[in-house]
Formats: sequence, structure tokens, C-alpha cells
Amino acid sequence: MSGTDHQSSETAATLGTLATPALLLDEHRLDRNLARLSSRMAARGVVLRPHMKTGKSIDVARRAYPSGPGPITVSTLAEAEYFARHGFGDMTYAVGLAPHTAERAMRLRKAGVDLKVLLDSPEQARMLGAAGRAAGVTPTAFIEIDCDGHRGGLTANDPKLIAVAVALGEAGVRLAGVLTHAGESYSLFTPEALVAAAENERAVAVAAAEALRVAGHQCPIVSVGSTPTAHFAEDLTGVTEMRAGVYMFFDLVMHGVGVCTTDDIAISVLATVIGTKPEKGWILVDAGWMALSRDRGTAAQRVDQGYGLVCDLSGKVYPDLIVAQASQEHGILAMRSASTQALPHLPIGARVRILPNHACAAASQHDSYNVVSAGSDAIHARWPRMRGW
Repeated sequence: MSGTDHQSSETAATLGTLATPALLLDEHRLDRNLARLSSRMAARGVVLRPHMKTGKSIDVARRAYPSGPGPITVSTLAEAEYFARHGFGDMTYAVGLAPHTAERAMRLRKAGVDLKVLLDSPEQARMLGAAGRAAGVTPTAFIEIDCDGHRGGLTANDPKLIAVAVALGEAGVRLAGVLTHAGESYSLFTPEALVAAAENERAVAVAAAEALRVAGHQCPIVSVGSTPTAHFAEDLTGVTEMRAGVYMFFDLVMHGVGVCTTDDIAISVLATVIGTKPEKGWILVDAGWMALSRDRGTAAQRVDQGYGLVCDLSGKVYPDLIVAQASQEHGILAMRSASTQALPHLPIGARVRILPNHACAAASQHDSYNVVSAGSDAIHARWPRMRGW
């Protein structure tokens, strides 16, 4: 796969001629989102380690790093292998370790990739040490810290924290530092709550690092990250790096949290009207959950966006028009419950753009991005996405 894979025979495609459903990416919004968080972290002296689980594309990564490869986070070893083939060598695999992933990760280290892994138990430490010895390399691992009960990891005052560090040393594994993820921030929606979540994430990670240092263990990296806390953190004292992924594209969940506006959402799904049922207040389109994903992340928020918020071809939101229902290849557009807006006139053949609930999930339904620019209906590039585990 070469650098930027522009379309060849389909370069002349437009929003009006592109086969639907199709994934669109607005490169201007992408660049703006990248610059927003990059400048925010630079001003605070914190390394930004973008999470590529959202973009899964070398072309997106190169927009984040136009001058050459930099540090990234990955969620699958297939991502790690893919980005390694494109010259990225400083990676964190931010998912808990299993025996087969430890062995596969060590093959990447053997090939020269500085791949750091994540664990939270002495058993995993011993398993990783064995995989490293079998591959003839020295593994490097983060200890996962639980800052808000969202997923895995150890609390900062858990006695197991020191036990894991001891087990790493005994197994011949280098301790990279501590890593945490404030996943519960996705359920918040006020600036005050988001600032507090960011401070809690920072404080817990720093406390865990200090506990390790007091016990005689080096802890060079203190890694935190979620898109909401990355944008609302006021104090990052003691933190060395920030990880975030969905900030590149944003989505309706992030809009509901209060991190972005709909004008910041860089991806959308292009769909075509294939039927109408005016007696039911429905418009049918050819984008069902196979194109949009089944993610209903906004259902628990103050405003439920159904399976997506509908825009016209230029990207302007139709007030209160959502994908109210979705089956495999059908989406049903309808006005939000209790809306005073009228259902827009969208005849068969008309086209719409649908903003997704969850950018990672929606993008994963597609093989490539059709790249567009604001104010133009031309599809001027196609950027392939990698898939798999």
C-alpha cells in the first residue's frame, strides 16, 4: 500500500455520483481537530500519543504527523503491524495482554519496533517475560491503572501494584510506567464534571507513579487519556503523555458530552433515499446498521440521536431529523419525538449525509474514506482503512 492512495478511475466521482452508502471524510475538519489537541498539549508540555484505533489509516496518521512518524497508540496488533510497515516505530498497545498477543508483540520488538504493552497482574508479567526470553528481546510494559472503575487496571493504593512491578523485574521486563483511561468521562456532559474527571485521572495516575517510585521502581512515563479529559484538563502536572483517538473525527457522543459541535464532526455516511412513507412520517435510505453500526451511544445522553443525525449534501444539519430505526441495509429517517419541525421533502434519489454516534464504530463498517473538502462536492481522494485483529 503506497503513501496516499488517491483514486484512479473514480477520481472524478462527486457526492452526487458516488455509490452509496459510502464513508466521507472532510479533510479540513480533520486537520482542524488534529491541530486543536496538538496545540493544547504542546502548550502544556505533554507528549500527544494519538490513538489510531479511530483512523486505522496511514493517510490519517500522516495528517497527524506530516513531518514523519511519531508516537502512536494502537488497539490491535494488526494495527501495530500495519503502522510498523509504514515506518512507525514507537507504539503503545493499550489493551490487556494474553499469551498469544504477548508472543506476537515480541515478534514486533524483535523486528525493531518499540512496542510497549499493557498488563495489571503478576501472571501477565511472568507470561510476558517468558515470551520475551523466547524471542530474545527485552519486553517493556505499562501497569494499567484504574482511575474510575470503567474497565481493567489496579487502583493507585492497591498492594498488587507493587507486586506487579516486582514481578516485572523478576521476569526481566522493563517497566515503562503507568497508564490509565478515564472512560467514564464519556457519560458526563458539563464542563465542571469533565474538568473534575480530568483532574481525577491525572491525580490517580500520578499517585500510582509516586507509589512505585517510593517502592524503588522507576516510572518514567505517566500516560493518561480520553478525548473528553484531553480537552478539559486544566492541570497536567506529573503527566508525561496524553492518548486520545476519536478527537480526530469527533462524533455525536462527543457532541453530547460537550467536547465538540456538529461542525467539528469530520466523518459522515453518504446515503440515498430509496423510499418514502409519508403516512408514517418516514423516509427510507440505503444506509442501515451495516453502514452506520449498531452503536447507540447517544441513547443515554440528554439528546438521543437515534442511529445518526441527518444533514443535507453540503453537511448542513436538518433540525431534528435522525435515523430513528435501522435494519441491516435500511435506515428510517424520521423527526425526533416531540419535534415541531416539518419532515423535509426528500424524494427518491435524493442524497443525505449522516453524522455517526460513534466514529470508530461507523468507520469500521467501511474499507476506505472518500475524502472531501468543505464547499466542494468532489471526491478527490480515497484513503484505505486497515481492518482486523
